[in-house]
Amino acid sequence: MNTFPVKQFTPIATDIKVTSEMLQVYLSDGRVVSVPLEWFPKLREASEKERNNWRLVGGGIGIHWEDIDEDLSVAGLL
Repeated sequence: MNTFPVKQFTPIATDIKVTSEMLQVYLSDGRVVSVPLEWFPKLREASEKERNNWRLVGGGIGIHWEDIDEDLSVAGLL
């Protein structure tokens, strides 16, 4: 039986876009993860200004919104 080593891949965000309905996370490998804002009540209830005040943390393994004290991990979105 042949076995192939599994390469560990840590998903890294390079950019995000937040609309009134969706969160889109752009990954370093070219994928785009889109999830409904309905999943994240703090983001859903935030103003457009608050939703757009985000930063990548941990070299892109997470996203932080200072104004609403919300953190999401990229791995958790996958």
